[in-house]
Amino acid sequence: MKYPASVAGVTDEQPSLDAVELGAYFALMEVAGLLRHAVDQQLLREAGDLSYVQFQLLTRLGLDSSTGSERMTDLADGVVYSRSGLTYQAGLLEKADLVARTPSANDEREVTVGITDAGRTLLATVLPGHTEVIGRHLFQPLTAEDAEALADLLAPVRDHMRSLPPRSAEPRYRR
Repeated sequence: MKYPASVAGVTDEQPSLDAVELGAYFALMEVAGLLRHAVDQQLLREAGDLSYVQFQLLTRLGLDSSTGSERMTDLADGVVYSRSGLTYQAGLLEKADLVARTPSANDEREVTVGITDAGRTLLATVLPGHTEVIGRHLFQPLTAEDAEALADLLAPVRDHMRSLPPRSAEPRYRR
């Protein structure tokens, strides 16, 4: 797909994207969308009604957290999801006995979410298929050097974006 040298309607004061940058952006978004669809289909097949966000939460708790638990605010920032949306998703997971929510030991106004044994079992069931889908769709067409280059390219972008204030630090707007 060809893109104009700059985006129409962009003034001289606003930075514009060149054709290469636009192409890279749209390719990244298309790859992310296609990969997300493949993962969603795998989760539907192997875990029934487990959503991608719920899978992310279980993964963060079951694989990334040394204690198996995190504060709700940290989880929301980690999976880049709204606090209210995360509260809803955690409630669904709690009803399914995949997580347990408790008041934080440090601050009773905060809520901590912990993965249950049932959550760990479901994660162990779903994770092999998840890694197979990621391998087949994202890494199969790449060489080992390409995969390393991709990781090297995305890491500073991710780090830059993560260096901005987390969503939980943003002010809440009232309507």
